Amino acid sequence: MSVSGEKTVRARRLMLLLPLAAFLALSAIFLMQLMSGHDTALVPSALIGKPAPQTDLPPLEGMELPGLASADFAGKVTLVNVWGSWCLPCRQEHPLLMQLATDKRFVVAGLNYKDKPENARRFLGDLGNPFDAIGVDQSGRAAIDWGVYGVPETFLVGPDGAIRYKHVGPFSPESIRNDLMPQVEKALADLPKG
Repeated sequence: MSVSGEKTVRARRLMLLLPLAAFLALSAIFLMQLMSGHDTALVPSALIGKPAPQTDLPPLEGMELPGLASADFAGKVTLVNVWGSWCLPCRQEHPLLMQLATDKRFVVAGLNYKDKPENARRFLGDLGNPFDAIGVDQSGRAAIDWGVYGVPETFLVGPDGAIRYKHVGPFSPESIRNDLMPQVEKALADLPKG
């Protein structure tokens, strides 16, 4: 076989082995992530420790509540829950939000995401309203600014206006007890005394 023929055979073998090598490399990465023990439900947020995005959303029509404005975060601990009436996991976590709303040490605010006002009001009428304020994000632009991946998501904003914690997906009693409330306690410790 000629030198050019050997090069052609090698090139063909390489072309056949290249997809296999890529598949094996990706499989190894996937397996390492799977075996790492990291909680795949945790989605890091680039906003943790940074000021909450500038937000000025109108109130939900037909409700006697203010809209959602980032200026209102100053000097308070605020839980901002991103929800929609069309979201089944939002319905699942709603009783837990109702329980959280009984704790008057912090504000529970809602960011109503891409929802029809009548559907949002019906949702709250059926399940109760845990929110002290509800801002309507009809276009979804504010949710993008907050780094929302999907609903529900919840952000804890400290009295300094910075995001302290982010929870992706519906809360469970365990996630509230083990993750959220320790962060709430830390944020409450930063409130001005007096």
